[in-house]
Amino acid sequence: MTDQHTEAPDPRRWSAERALAWWEAQPWPVGANFTPSTASNQLEMWQAATFDLETIDRELGWAAELGFNAMRVYLHDLLWEDDRDGFLGRVDAYLERAASHGIATLLVLFDDVWCPESQLGPQPEPHPGRHNSRWLESPGLPALQRYPEDAALHERLGDYVRGVIGHFARDERVLLWDLYNEPGGFPSPVSEPVGGVCLPLLRDVFDWARDVAPDQPLTSGLWIPVKPIPEEIAAVQRARSDVISFHHYGAPADLRALCERLRNETGRPLICTEYLARQLQSRFETHLPIFRELGIGAIHWGLVSGRTQTIYPWWSWFQDEPQPEPDVWFHDVLRADGTPFDPVEAEFLRGLLRAER
Repeated sequence: MTDQHTEAPDPRRWSAERALAWWEAQPWPVGANFTPSTASNQLEMWQAATFDLETIDRELGWAAELGFNAMRVYLHDLLWEDDRDGFLGRVDAYLERAASHGIATLLVLFDDVWCPESQLGPQPEPHPGRHNSRWLESPGLPALQRYPEDAALHERLGDYVRGVIGHFARDERVLLWDLYNEPGGFPSPVSEPVGGVCLPLLRDVFDWARDVAPDQPLTSGLWIPVKPIPEEIAAVQRARSDVISFHHYGAPADLRALCERLRNETGRPLICTEYLARQLQSRFETHLPIFRELGIGAIHWGLVSGRTQTIYPWWSWFQDEPQPEPDVWFHDVLRADGTPFDPVEAEFLRGLLRAER
């Protein structure tokens, strides 16, 4: 995640001192990337016809029982275009239920990972046994290729960012704004990355969010791509984020080295917004003690096994035939009935996290 590029500083960015003061006022944020088990993607989670508040409430209750106090939740730009008032109302309903369980939320606005084409309405059934087979990019590679020459698209996306952040800019239930997930990322493991075509939107989304000046800090998570992407992407993320967030799916020693380097280089609070890949040496037992020791937020991928199918590994995309449930889950913690995949792991979480509360 090193880069040789520099990005012009934004005078509206929070100072390191302000970011650290904000961090000191927060409890240690620990939780999951959350999609209810009944949703395969962002549209299925939030559209009126499939918004499942009962399941959301139940599963957030299970999260709180384990000791989690933060969830990272993805939105999608088409939801704003389709039904902005209804969409904002459903986000508000989600935030109300999350807060009732003592859970704060990190809201994600854009994403460059998985399926590049999005369409409102009923979503296709998940491909059996395939990790995140219906997860959606937002706004998606075809839109990025038209941006910013497409004035209508530019206006629509800016309206979405200002509208959503503006609506919740003073809302204490929102912990921070994660503006763009894995910019330059991959439509799938078998595809070439989006790459530098994301840069105009990446810069604009920070500018639009600064126009609103929310009470919450802004971030976009640094990540380690499998295939090279322009180093300029990470340079923008580092230079524009108030709080430094990052993803890490790897061994504990590598995690510690990365955390210490980022802290030394940035002098800002750190939050890992994706980890937990059991087959890649990324586990709660190995990683949470490091995050706690170093005072770093920890948001792992996946809470309840369901239609995202993230119990299967990334490389399940290379298999066309349905696969049995893996003996060791890749992501996720609980089954759809609330029982843990690994009872010993669940007891570890309760013992560690409840001691922090």
